[in-house]
Amino acid sequence: MRILIAEDEKDLNGIICQKLSSDGYSVDCCYDGREAIDILSYVDYDAVILDIMMPKADGYDVLRYLRAAGKTTPVLFLTAKDTVSDRVKGLDSGANDYLVKPFSFEELSARLRAMTRTAFGLATNVLSAGDLTMDCAAQIVRRGGKEISLSAKEYELLEYLMMNQGIVLSREKIENHIWNFNYEGGTNVVDVYISYLRKKVEEGSDNKLIHTVRGKGYVLREDRRR
Repeated sequence: MRILIAEDEKDLNGIICQKLSSDGYSVDCCYDGREAIDILSYVDYDAVILDIMMPKADGYDVLRYLRAAGKTTPVLFLTAKDTVSDRVKGLDSGANDYLVKPFSFEELSARLRAMTRTAFGLATNVLSAGDLTMDCAAQIVRRGGKEISLSAKEYELLEYLMMNQGIVLSREKIENHIWNFNYEGGTNVVDVYISYLRKKVEEGSDNKLIHTVRGKGYVLREDRRR
């Protein structure tokens, strides 16, 4: 999934970006609230991490922009403000969660999973489609009980397909959610990675899960026409 981090402490920003990227997220970073609002005006993210005290526009300003624009993107406030009134203000402003500095990255990752799970209407961290399962916490994928080894981008793509099971996703939507601003690859990147996934996920199985919808994109669903 694609995450935006708005944090003006550049060292901390870089560490969070590195950690979440290693966890398989596609991450964009910025250092002030005004830049965050500019980015959010034309990119849809699966979650946003906001520092409250930022230059040019604070986290509350960014959150107000998001909600006024009708966007329900999950937002986690990351801040040194730790009084009860601060937490209440953050949550009442429309934030989904609140994490006080200093924090553990394991907790940050767990809170992100919980926020996005709720946003997608999922009850657990384990996704399934037929005999294909994905444990999002352990980042383990199995088909018919056999573990499948995926690259970070293959895993991220499969997770996005499984979270949107039964929904046709355009190539543009997939690319916008899986690749960040730093991507400099070819225009057929989605088709290439779909091909990689099919070879690993569907090899040896008669039940095809990843389907091409001509002129529209791709969808993950069980093929019951056997």
